[in-house]
Parts: sequence; C-alpha cells; structure tokens
Amino acid sequence: MRHITTKEITRTIKQMCIEANHTLSPDMKSVFETAVKEEASPLGKKILNQLEENLRIAEEDMIPICQDTGMAVVFMKVGQDVHIEGGGLTDAVNQGVREGYTEGFLRKSVVSDPIERVNTKDNTPAVIHYEIVDGDQLEITVAPKGFGSENMSRIFMLKPADGIEGVKDAILTAVKDAGPNACPPMVVGVGIGGTFEKCAFMAKHALTRNLKETSPIPYVRDLEKEMLHKINGLGIGPGGLGGTVTALAVNIETYPTHIAGLPVAVNICCHVNRHVHRVI
Repeated sequence: MRHITTKEITRTIKQMCIEANHTLSPDMKSVFETAVKEEASPLGKKILNQLEENLRIAEEDMIPICQDTGMAVVFMKVGQDVHIEGGGLTDAVNQGVREGYTEGFLRKSVVSDPIERVNTKDNTPAVIHYEIVDGDQLEITVAPKGFGSENMSRIFMLKPADGIEGVKDAILTAVKDAGPNACPPMVVGVGIGGTFEKCAFMAKHALTRNLKETSPIPYVRDLEKEMLHKINGLGIGPGGLGGTVTALAVNIETYPTHIAGLPVAVNICCHVNRHVHRVI
C-alpha cells in the first residue's frame, strides 16, 4: 500500500491548472506548427501565424492563452493500492483548482447553480472523472474546457443500421453546425458506443489523447484519418474565415454497446485544446 497525501494532490492540481492555461502541450505545439506550414489560404495562414504569436506571448509572459480559462475537467486514474491521507480526494482536487485559479489570476467562470447563476468566485467545483486501476499511482489529467467550443457538442442516438456511414455523417454534421463558433482550427473528440452518457465521456476524454498517438484499432485509425481529411475539406478554415486547416486532429474512442443502439458523441475543442498530464 502506497500513501499519498492530499496536500501533494492539491499542489499538483494547482500547478497543472496554471500550466494548462499558459502553455500549449508539446503534441499540440507540433500539430500547430504543421498546420501553419500546410495552410493553403493566405488569410488562413495569417490567422494561424497570429494564433502562434499569441501562444508564444502567453508562455513567455505568463498570460492566459485565452481569456476563457475554462471549467476544470479532471480525469483521475486511482491505483487500487493507493491510500489517500489527510482528507477527501475530491476536496483535495477542488482545493487545487481553487488555488490554481485564484493564485494564478485565471478567470473564474463557474456558477454554483445552472439557473440561479451565482459565480463561485474560485472556479470550483471541477468536473471530476474517477477510474480505479491496478497499481500504486495516481494518474491525473487536467483539461480546462472553454465553453465556446463546449457549446458546440452533440450527441446522436443512431440506429445500428446507420452503421459507419451514419457515424461519419454525424461527425461532419456536428462540425458543420459548429462552423466558426468553436474557434477553429479545432480538435474533434468522438465517442462511439456505450450508452448516452458513456459516449459523451469518451468524446471528452478523446480530446486529451496525445495527438501523436494513433488508435490501436485499425478501422478507427482509418476513420480518424478520413474524418480529418473530410473536415479540412469543408473550407471553414482558421477563425472560420476559410482555408484548408479546419481541424488539427480527430481522436475517436469506442466502447461495446447494446444491440439496439449506436450512440455517437462529438466534443469539439478550440485550437488550444488544453491538457496537462501528471503521475504521482
């Protein structure tokens, strides 16, 4: 049994919140640099160059990449041989978010009730997803999600007979409907299978996958490539002002589902696609 204190968890989450909002992850930097080179539209290339300059300034001067510093989404894989000491794990995570957003001078965008709309003033609570896994480590991913792109999310409850062509149509429909509102060039996360809520979770989690990694499932790998090609052929382009780079990547996750269903969720993220990964 390995013992991990809540103080260490809080400190780690705090650092991750600040880092995610100021520095683009290495995989995102790489695909962004490629996009700048490949964009065929002069206006699109100009916009990408401006976005790249913004990313550089944010990292050098410790200014948030975007004024919408998002709602903190936290994925935690908790080893079953880990014992948390010093308080509750959820409280420790939220305390880390609280300190990160307050001491990091990040915008507080969370309201305590969806109807009454009173700001919590510290960007808590976070949205936390737990998974119990083998081992004695905590694997943490912090992915602040802005709502310009979040509001473009879609779930399609397809019929099994719709098949893979129905899945393709659903993905393209979501991206077309999003248009410039998701701050392209975008990263498209897709969840296929499971249930209503499971496919939405997978779509969100897919956004945190390293963009240099490919799916181990051959048909999924092919589908990701095809969808990226078709999305970039829509002409939406950087900033929604036209061009050949509408998406930087399409990441897809799948799960077994019921014989009567084919759930598909599409979660789009803007060009920063913030995510930071740590292991304690």
